[in-house]
Amino acid sequence: MIRILLADDHQLVRQGLRTLLEREGMEVAGEAGDGHEAVHLARDLHPDVAVLDLAMPLLNGIDAAREIGKLSPSTRAILLTMYPERSYVLEAIRAGVRGYLLKTKAAADLVQAIRQVNNGSVYLSPGVSDAVVEACLRKTDLPDDPLTGRERQVLQLVAEGKSTKEVAGLLGMSVKTAECHRTHIMRKLDVHETASMVRYAIRRGLVQP
Repeated sequence: MIRILLADDHQLVRQGLRTLLEREGMEVAGEAGDGHEAVHLARDLHPDVAVLDLAMPLLNGIDAAREIGKLSPSTRAILLTMYPERSYVLEAIRAGVRGYLLKTKAAADLVQAIRQVNNGSVYLSPGVSDAVVEACLRKTDLPDDPLTGRERQVLQLVAEGKSTKEVAGLLGMSVKTAECHRTHIMRKLDVHETASMVRYAIRRGLVQP
C-alpha cells in the first residue's frame, strides 16, 4: 500500500484528495496545512509520496520538497499547482520534485501520477511537459539562485509580509540573525527595498502574485 502525505493549506482540498486516494486503496499517513508542518511530518512518517501544494504559507512547496528530500530521501514529492509556467516547473525539477501536476487535472490524474512517481518515474501534466520541452529547446533557464535554503525561507516570509521579529520567531532564530539574513539577501540580489525582494520571490516561485 502506498503511503501518502498530503500538504495543502485548504482543508477542503485535503479532504477531497484523501477521499480520492483512499478509494484507490492508498493510505493517507498524514496531512499538513503549511510547508513547515509538511517537512516535520515527512521526517517523522517517511511516507512513500508527499503531495505538496506549491503555494503554501510559511514554506512553499518547492522548498518543502527540498527539505523533505534531505530528511526523508525515500519520499518522492509531487507538486500540485495552478501555475504551468516553465520558471516554476524548472525550479521544482531542480529541487528534486518527481511530479508536477496542474490542479485542474488533479482529480483525473493524481492517482496515476502517484503510482508513476512511486515506481521511480517522473510525471508531468501535459501542459507542463510542453513548457519543459520548450525551455530545453530554447535553453531558457533561470539563472542559479544565489540564496541559501535558509535565506529563501526568510525571503518567503518577508514577501508574505512578516516582520523581522515574526520571521525570527517562525524560524527559531534571534532578531539579529533574521536581520543579518535579510541584509545578505538584499546584497546578493543587489536590491535595496522590500518591493524588489517580493518581485524576486514571485519570479522564483517562492510566493504567488
